[in-house]
Amino acid sequence: MGEAHILTRESGKLSLRDLSCRHGLNDRRSRRHDVRLDLRSAAPRFEWHGWTLIDKAYFTMASSMTGFARSQALAAPFLLVWEVRSVNHRFLDTTVRLPAELRSLETGCRAQVSTALARGKVDCTLTVSRDRDHHGGVELRDNAVEDLLSLQKRVREMAPEASSLSVGEVLRWPGVVQEATYESSTMEPAVAAALHDALKSLVEARKREGKRLAAAVLERCLGMKNIMAEMQPRIGQAEQRYRSKLVQRLERLAVDADPQRLEQELAQLAQRLDISEEIDRLASHIEEVEAVLSRDEPMGRRLDFLVQELNREANTLASKSQDTDLTRGAVELKVLVEQVREQVQNLE
Repeated sequence: MGEAHILTRESGKLSLRDLSCRHGLNDRRSRRHDVRLDLRSAAPRFEWHGWTLIDKAYFTMASSMTGFARSQALAAPFLLVWEVRSVNHRFLDTTVRLPAELRSLETGCRAQVSTALARGKVDCTLTVSRDRDHHGGVELRDNAVEDLLSLQKRVREMAPEASSLSVGEVLRWPGVVQEATYESSTMEPAVAAALHDALKSLVEARKREGKRLAAAVLERCLGMKNIMAEMQPRIGQAEQRYRSKLVQRLERLAVDADPQRLEQELAQLAQRLDISEEIDRLASHIEEVEAVLSRDEPMGRRLDFLVQELNREANTLASKSQDTDLTRGAVELKVLVEQVREQVQNLE
């Protein structure tokens, strides 16, 4: 197990504290580093092995596309309950389910969702029911009762032995009791207010999940930087070993090669096998991932593109590596890139 590093506040100053974790840094010595503030992004940064790292706690602006929220409002005598669910989606796909009497409010509800969210498959369901604590909203239809009693009188005249209707039977007779109804015009303020509360709770839930995802992405980025820091000094060593093996092979075959031509061929071969450029581009893409995570805006699509670039560079690096340690490092990089891709797919 290695050790990863996070930033904490001690004595009013930012300092480095070692924390054991899965994708750590291979440095078993407890060490502390001075922190400098990058004024361009206001993100606390520190240097480690030549790489610029950013405080994990700074990444709080990312938002997940997965979440659930519920809110309710009272529009006496009715209780309104909104349930809003969201999952991953390439774009914003909104479904609004309303009672038939409130279908005219669907356009406004969709507009509220599009204002609050940028991506995700969002399912909004409104349920309207009578409030149990409210006893109003029920009317007795006098005409229906009179008609029913008139019918009962006629039946008694034809069949004197017939029993009379009880009060409960009269009240249960269809059309005698009429519950209060509602219209979209009177319910619209309560519907909009309850949906606003539900969307607010959903955004907060998605941000909490996004913070966790951003921290996971950053952890993998630190792991990739650690691997590249270990690979960098081995690049020259690997090239020298490969060069020596090739020269020895030519000597065993007793090939009388022109020294100048041999030197040119070896230089071209070393250039084709050099992975320094891939390392530099990987580092650049990782820094861009960190920069994107610090922005207060939808970032999922941009991160998708950056992960594709990371994967492409990692594949190129793996194909060019001729050294066992470098190949192993390239494979570990690809594993971390895949883990980043899985996390990024959930970000808005």
